[in-house]
Amino acid sequence: MGMELIQKIEESQKRENELNFKVGDTVKVHFKIIEGKNERIQIYEGLVLCFKNSGIGRTFTVRKNSYGVGVERVFPLHSPRIANVEVVRPGKVRRAKLYYIREKIGKAAKIKTLISAKRED
Repeated sequence: MGMELIQKIEESQKRENELNFKVGDTVKVHFKIIEGKNERIQIYEGLVLCFKNSGIGRTFTVRKNSYGVGVERVFPLHSPRIANVEVVRPGKVRRAKLYYIREKIGKAAKIKTLISAKRED
């Protein structure tokens, strides 16, 4: 009885339009920020490091360099505050979690893009 109710609530909270991005992609997350009465959209651009959990509690971590300091932010995938996730650059990676990027600096922290990987001259 109780579990069915929880599942119904979770289904109603889930995002209908599935966001199409993967680990390794550089994305722009359009995040709604509510300050008092006014609401604005802040864009957070960075590299998707990982996806965690499943179902309604699924989250993804985005990392960017801000003034020489690495900043990571965790977003809930099904949050109503996420207006849109726009893929800037698709990445080509071979693993599910890119935690090793945290130690890399400069050019070493680059991810191969799908466009450059497909090109054969």
